[in-house]
Order: sequence, then structure tokens, then C-alpha cells
Amino acid sequence: MPQQFTHQIYLSPFTWRYGSDEMRHIWSEIHKRQLWRQLWVVLAQAQQAAGLVTPEQVDDLQTHASEIDLDRASEIESEIHHDLMAEVKTFAGQCLVGGGIIHLGATSMDIEDNADALRLRQSLDLILASLTTLLAELVGQIERWADTPIIAFTHLQPAEPSTLGYRLAQYGFDLLTDLAELRRVRDGIRGKGFKGAVGTSASFQELLASFGGDDPRVSEWSAARLEAEIMAAINLAPFPVAAQTYPRKQDWLVLNALAGLAGSLYKFAFDLRLLQAPGLGEWAEPFGRDQVGSSAMPFKRNPINAENIDSLARLVAGLPRLAWDNAAHSLLERTLDDSANRREMFPVAFLATDEILRRATRLIRDLRVDEAAQARNLAKYGTFAATERVLMAAVKAGANRQEMHEVIRQHSLAAWTELASGGPNPLPARLSTDEKITRYLTSEQIINLLDASQYIGDAPERSVNLAGQIRTALSF
Repeated sequence: MPQQFTHQIYLSPFTWRYGSDEMRHIWSEIHKRQLWRQLWVVLAQAQQAAGLVTPEQVDDLQTHASEIDLDRASEIESEIHHDLMAEVKTFAGQCLVGGGIIHLGATSMDIEDNADALRLRQSLDLILASLTTLLAELVGQIERWADTPIIAFTHLQPAEPSTLGYRLAQYGFDLLTDLAELRRVRDGIRGKGFKGAVGTSASFQELLASFGGDDPRVSEWSAARLEAEIMAAINLAPFPVAAQTYPRKQDWLVLNALAGLAGSLYKFAFDLRLLQAPGLGEWAEPFGRDQVGSSAMPFKRNPINAENIDSLARLVAGLPRLAWDNAAHSLLERTLDDSANRREMFPVAFLATDEILRRATRLIRDLRVDEAAQARNLAKYGTFAATERVLMAAVKAGANRQEMHEVIRQHSLAAWTELASGGPNPLPARLSTDEKITRYLTSEQIINLLDASQYIGDAPERSVNLAGQIRTALSF
């Protein structure tokens, strides 16, 4: 019976809600079977070159390679309970001349694992393209805000001043690390190759030894050469050794790289959520004119995109453990207990990461920065950090460092208590009128020194330098 899927039954939210159509296509059943058929064709082409099959048989396979018939394959699978063999039989039924040579000498994982490796590489290419777009948006924001002073926070408490560009540069550095790792993993993707049931290539050696008849070409071929020809045709390097599957550690490396990227964007999104809170109010998500924040509270402007990023990132973060188990439990030459979860693991990991990148790019590009709120928070809390400037200036003017430290500490604690009670910050007035300090510095000097916007060190230069590193990385 033909399979039909509607919203009358459960569908994964990744079927339609999260991720791009391009990523969904890569992990679609149709695309997978198209790759399977591509591999059967290149296998037959190599076998033809070795004198094992005829040109007419290969031409027949090529002619019908795109004619995917999921209904027929599903019908066969319901009888034989093997999806790849169901596709073999479906393909063979379409190829009256070449159907009898499909999958000759191969085992299922010669086809499935090479197809999966191709899909991993295609998916990583999409992720890398999206990450490049995101970094291009971020680098512009780093440069734009490199000199803009803000109050920085440690332990979720006001600390010393920094700049907005320098805060953004922290995300940029993490994402630059992710870019390098994803590129490394992508370039390291390998296929199983064509090595037969347990990876010994015995079936292909047997074919070349006994199936070639009197064709003189056969003696020039080996199983290794056959594998090399096939893998070159699909532009995918094989692992030098593999049992029935390619080493499942590759899956773990891929999932780890995706989880690392998700972690970097999780932090950005979480920080945005903190800074959008009314008590700080420095950042906000873009909010559409007709967007609804709450069904009960019409005034709400919730950071729903940042929350979505964090939700999906947690999901991605849990998947490397599943890949670890699959690799560690691939006992002896292989077990089949990874097959079912890998059908879900890869599409979910890539579609979730795809969605995270799409949303994060929009947030970075359209980030709403409230400069007035930043200035207000800097004025409110920055004076406490700037007391270090007063201390150093007083000591330079002849004061005892320890005595002056105690004077400033007492004023700071008292001022913080008043500020916490909802009053204005009294610290500048307290310090600029204390005779123990004005003995060494004028009131005007003290007020100027308490201007925290000047206490940002080399944050602007470091921000711009990091932006340059990102631009260099994007140019490759």
C-alpha cells in the first residue's frame, strides 16, 4: 500500500517546523535512495572496466537510476523486512538488462555507509555556508560597536567596564573555533569504501578471480583498485580499514562539532535573554508589528527566538552521547543496534543546528541595542569599578595605598547599599567631598576619574583585531 503522511498522524517537528528545505532534502528518503542507486551505478561501471559486466548492463542501470518508486519498495519491504534489498529488487525490476548485476559483490553497508558519508559531507557544507553568513553579520557588529562602552558582568553581578564590540568578540572567537573544527571534520569525512561483508574485500577478490572468464582486463585489477575507482568516481576517500561499517567514531566527531557550535550560540542566546530583561534592558530581539508575545499578557515581548535556540541547542548537546554509545558498542566487526537511532540522530542534529543558525543570524543582524540603557547601567555601576582609577591617582599624588583603599571601600559599601534600596548612586558625591581624598585630588579630578567610559583598556583594539581574524578566515 502507498504510504501517506498527513497531520492526522504524528510527524516530527523537523518534518516541517524547524530547519531548511535544503537540509530536509539531504535527509529525505528519496535523496538517500538516489545516492544508493548512484553507488550501484558506479560499482557497475568499475566492474565493467574490469571486464566483469557488460556496457549494456551498465547503460540500463544508468537509464533507470532516477526512477525512485517508494510505493513499490515499501510493498517489497513489508514482505522481506530489509529496506536496502527492497530497493535492489525495485531497481532490478525496472532494469530488464542490467537488473541481475545490481549490488554484485557488495554488502548493504558498502552502499548505506558511503551514502551516509556523502550526506554528512553535504550537510556539513550547508552548515558551514550558514555559519559563514552568520559570522559575516557578527563581524560587522563587532566593528560597529568596538568603541561603545558598557558595564561588564561577572557572576551575573556588575563588574568593570568593557565595550559592546568586545562582548560580541567573545562570541566571535568561539564561533571562529567552531568554524575551524567544522571545516576539519568536513574535510576528514570518509566512506566505508567497497570492502564487502566484514571489510576484507573477499567477495570482490573472488569476483575478480573467478567471474571474469577469459577477459584479459581482469588480471590487471585487484579489489583495492576496484574500490579506488569507485570512490574516485564519487569523490569520497575511503577509510583504509573498516569492518562491516565505517568506524562509528566518525559519527561522534561530526556530532561533537555540531554540539560545539550549538553551545556557542546557546551562550549568545542566553546572554540576549538576560540583557533583554527589564532590569537591564540593553538588548532585545526584533519584534514584528503583528507578533504576539503572550496569549494572556498582551504587553509581553518575549525573546522567543533566543529561547528556541537554547531549546534546540540542548537537544543537539545530548546527541554526541548517543553517537559515543554507537561507536563504543559496535562490537567485534559490527552490531546492528545503531541502525534505528542513526535514522533519527543525523536528521535531528543537522536540522536543529540548521535552525539554530538561521535564527541566530537574524538575531545578530537585527539585534536591537538600547544605547540609553547601556549608558544608564554604565553610569549606575561603572563608578564602582572606576574607583580603582581614583585609588591609583591618589597614590601617585602621595597617598598611602592601604589607607586610601579602606576609605574608598567604606564609601563604596555604603553607596551600594543605597543603590540597592532604589536610590541614586551617591558614590561620586561621597568620594569627591571626602577630605581624606581631596587632600590629594581635587573634586573635579575625582569626578573625571569616576567616568567609567574611559576605563575600557584595549578592548576596542582587541575587538577590531578579532574582527580581522574572522574576515581572514571567511576569505578561505
